[in-house]
Amino acid sequence: MTVCALSLGSNIGNRLENIRQAVVLMKPLGEVTKRSAVYETPPWGVEEQPRFLNVCILLETDEPPKALLGKLKKIEQAVGRTKHERWRPREIDVDILTYGGEIIDDEGLTVPHPRMRERAFVMIPLSEIAPDMKIPADDCEVSAIAQKIREKSTDDGIVLITQL
Repeated sequence: MTVCALSLGSNIGNRLENIRQAVVLMKPLGEVTKRSAVYETPPWGVEEQPRFLNVCILLETDEPPKALLGKLKKIEQAVGRTKHERWRPREIDVDILTYGGEIIDDEGLTVPHPRMRERAFVMIPLSEIAPDMKIPADDCEVSAIAQKIREKSTDDGIVLITQL
């Protein structure tokens, strides 16, 4: 079994229910061992859109990386995700942040997620559930990266909403 860190976000429809439904649909993929609180966050990339709800989870799975990605994309579709332009509003988005300690650079899948270290909406929830996790390739602890993000901005717009 491999422990994967996943990020889930939604800013269209019933955002919380979209995330909850995606987590329930992951049951056949393995065991969700940890869940962060739900955070409301400003949009990233394109600012003229609704705020997101974001969560990070740890999933223990025996799915190989590419198969896991394919099954997560099917979960997105089942929750109602439709094709949108990059960084635009979406019903649900599920990203593989880490896959054990592996470094993967395949067509369609890069792990660790290439922009995760820049994104408060990823690093803050991830630091809640896996502060000592080291990001493969640069060997930095999640808590240290989250702290640097917090230090850069006194108002990152992230608000703790509820528990998942």
